[in-house]
Amino acid sequence: MALKWVVGAVGMAALLAALVPVAVTWIEHQQAKDLAGREPYAARAHTGRRVAVVYFSRSGNTGLAARHIANTLDADLFELKAPDYRLGLAGWSHAMRDARGTEADISPRTIDLSGYDEVYLGSPIWLYAPAPPIRAFVEHNRFDGKRVVLFNTYNSEFKPGFIAAFKVRVVERGARSFEHKAVRRGRMTAQLPPEAMLREIDEAWSLVEPAVAREANVE
Repeated sequence: MALKWVVGAVGMAALLAALVPVAVTWIEHQQAKDLAGREPYAARAHTGRRVAVVYFSRSGNTGLAARHIANTLDADLFELKAPDYRLGLAGWSHAMRDARGTEADISPRTIDLSGYDEVYLGSPIWLYAPAPPIRAFVEHNRFDGKRVVLFNTYNSEFKPGFIAAFKVRVVERGARSFEHKAVRRGRMTAQLPPEAMLREIDEAWSLVEPAVAREANVE
């Protein structure tokens, strides 16, 4: 009898574990549909310093943040596509497999950033680290003399060591300064509403302050 109970419990645990990816990808699909039309990007004439916002987003949260930043700063917006991580079970599996990697198949792979003063790099956090597509972008681009800001949306937490390693690579690629901004959305079943996420970005990130007041020392 005890053996049957153990076998049943193990089987139930295995079933629940198998259902987790299905539930997560369903929620991601719903998020992507909900967020796709929110705050469309509106390209405008540059009004001073030139800013580029480069981002990768899987379910749309980082994409919404990127559009908001670009609209607020009159910045140029560039989305990185990574077909290996498209929505669905296969993309989720690849994301979990590659989460700590620094290479990914991205398009565009390079962007001419020479005309920009500041570059915002956006990415979700996967397994406590910036997702591989934004890390791959750093490996294939230069940031000479630029202020670089990494911004992340995340569910639970990020590890400072991964952010520090990202900073090292950005500085090695020529950046004059580096900053990190992050907004915690919360667990998949109880996330911040989009409006609350954008409000937190506005209140905590000081996007419209003069650049000189927000620069971080790279040392």
